[in-house]
Amino acid sequence: MSTKVTKELVNPRSIVVVGASNDTTKPGGAVLRNIIEGDFKGNLYVVNPKEDEIQGVKCYHNINEVPQVDMAVIAIAAKFTEETVRVLAQEKGTKAYIIISAGFGEESQEGKELEQRIVKIIEDNNGSLIGPNCTGIFTPYHRAIFSKPFPKSSSRGVDFITGSGATGCFIMDIGMQQGLHFNHCWGVGNSAQLGIEDILEYHDEVYDPETSSKVILMYAENIKNPSKLLKHASSLYKKGCRIAAIKSGGSEAGSRAASSHTGALASPDVAVDALFRKAGIVRCNGREELITIGSIFTYPEFEGKNIAIITHAGGPAVMLTDALSRGKMEVPHIEGEKADKLLAELFPGSSVGNPIDFLATGTPEQLGKIIDACNNDFDNIDAMCIIFGTPGLDKIFDAYAVIDQKLKTSKKPIFPIMPSTLVAKDEVQDFVSKGNSYFPEETVFGTSLAKIKSTPKPSVDAKDIIEIDVKRVREVIDSVEDGYLDTKPMYQLLDAAGIKHSNEVSSDKVEDAIAFAQKYGYPLVMKVVGPVHKSDVGGVVLNVKDEETIRREFDRLMKIKDTYAVQTLQMLFGTEIYIGAMRTPLFGHQVLCGIGGIFIEVLKDVQSNLAPIGIAEAKQMIKSLRSYKIIQGVRGQEPVNEDLYADQIARVSALVQAAPEIAEMDLNPLLGSANAVVAVDARIRIEK
Repeated sequence: MSTKVTKELVNPRSIVVVGASNDTTKPGGAVLRNIIEGDFKGNLYVVNPKEDEIQGVKCYHNINEVPQVDMAVIAIAAKFTEETVRVLAQEKGTKAYIIISAGFGEESQEGKELEQRIVKIIEDNNGSLIGPNCTGIFTPYHRAIFSKPFPKSSSRGVDFITGSGATGCFIMDIGMQQGLHFNHCWGVGNSAQLGIEDILEYHDEVYDPETSSKVILMYAENIKNPSKLLKHASSLYKKGCRIAAIKSGGSEAGSRAASSHTGALASPDVAVDALFRKAGIVRCNGREELITIGSIFTYPEFEGKNIAIITHAGGPAVMLTDALSRGKMEVPHIEGEKADKLLAELFPGSSVGNPIDFLATGTPEQLGKIIDACNNDFDNIDAMCIIFGTPGLDKIFDAYAVIDQKLKTSKKPIFPIMPSTLVAKDEVQDFVSKGNSYFPEETVFGTSLAKIKSTPKPSVDAKDIIEIDVKRVREVIDSVEDGYLDTKPMYQLLDAAGIKHSNEVSSDKVEDAIAFAQKYGYPLVMKVVGPVHKSDVGGVVLNVKDEETIRREFDRLMKIKDTYAVQTLQMLFGTEIYIGAMRTPLFGHQVLCGIGGIFIEVLKDVQSNLAPIGIAEAKQMIKSLRSYKIIQGVRGQEPVNEDLYADQIARVSALVQAAPEIAEMDLNPLLGSANAVVAVDARIRIEK
């Protein structure tokens, strides 16, 4: 069964509002008003058993009386919807449905079953459904939505997809005030049929670089199909469309009490982060940030990270500098002959070092000269932020007219930050009325710009994925039971994947440990086999240098509770690092990396990504660690070979792709040096 957006949903020739009303405080009245005010070009019908005419439209008393109709907006009690949908689908040729009514899956199991029956009727007739329990949608062709006020519609605006109607209204409210235009808005409600991923698929399939929005904003409370989201978000990115999203509800999920480090670190919210990074989606924490990032996306894109801050007020410029610096953006010093020439054009006491402060007394003419200088004279500037407000002593129409004019002609992007949204309300509204958008708060802007710059491009490249011995992996997996693997099959899996590990022997006989020492030499490490957290029970002995110590420690280790063998390994040296993998029901396997050993639980400095992961993505994960400087080698410490580390991350990814039965996997620690990355401890749990 296809869950596609039908053309009748986007551009219907006719619409019927079932449950229409003269009372525009009711959804059925408000949605009809919006369709009429939205200048819908097709035939419009309404149904209400109690009225003969509603808002100037002839009213039918019964759904059976309505002519053939492309789209239905339904705002009647849930219990009457099933029969209405059946008549429309089977007798009226209706291919598109928006069910505004509540009382479905969000309320009860009975409501859920009703929802499923309705979806089946619609799908059997190749139709599409938005809702139930939604605010509706608007497209360039109609406004079948009950919320007000209505944003300016333009393909220069954004497409907006929301899982929550009220939240969607609040997000648009901020956007409209700041001058953002909207092209489509989809309130998907319960997503009984079409969810956020399906709407994204629609925008991907119909994307036209000439006429489509270049920006999509999303508010999601749940993600039902991560692979579909990834596929279409990455595809849209490659076509030149940028996406930002809020995914709420991450904290409660929490990390489950897990038996491995990876299980504790790989929460569902970490998987959402990884999914968004892989898809090139900028993840936002709130409405203000979503709108700010959406607005930045409507400005020209620029290479580089060097920002000039132009201001007539010191404090906001300092706060913006801080926000940009925290996000690894640059506010470079401006100096030299051309800087001196600009300074001479400004009032005494001004400064051009960056921030460029032309004082509270600065004029619109001076503002224009500063912008020109940033465009033409300062090569180390990639974009400009202008902070311009007023304490209310004077009107600032002239300054905003200069910004408006320069926005249209500047070679480099200009981001206007206008903090006086109340005192300079008229000036701001005048600026917005010319088709501009602005940013009211400098630190939200600075953080948002930095977030965009630090979100990597989608990067799944087949050439970059490592090949391993899948046949050998499958033989091992098919021969083992559920649970933690014994050392022999575990090392067979690692060998098949090309994951380097130290030589070892596991045995309950001390003679085997002594034979190992004679073959590989000292120093050695001895560990208990059985207990989960070996260090906690005194089950790890380092730097074993002679046979006498082997005998004494072997005897002690075997007496520790749950121990059934002792593992003897070569002692290797290097920085302790970590790779883990964890299977989640929805997202497949997450692969994680970070600084290892006992620090992993304390610092929790890990980066996660979703398999499959290529070498380039693995390197990006390593570079994104807060402790990356340790991997590079600090204070004379030997660095970790990043190429080898990335290779091992990609091999873990390939292993879990070949063996989806791996539920959890820990390589902790691996020892990384300039010429080797070797796992000295590993655990793999199978769940078939």
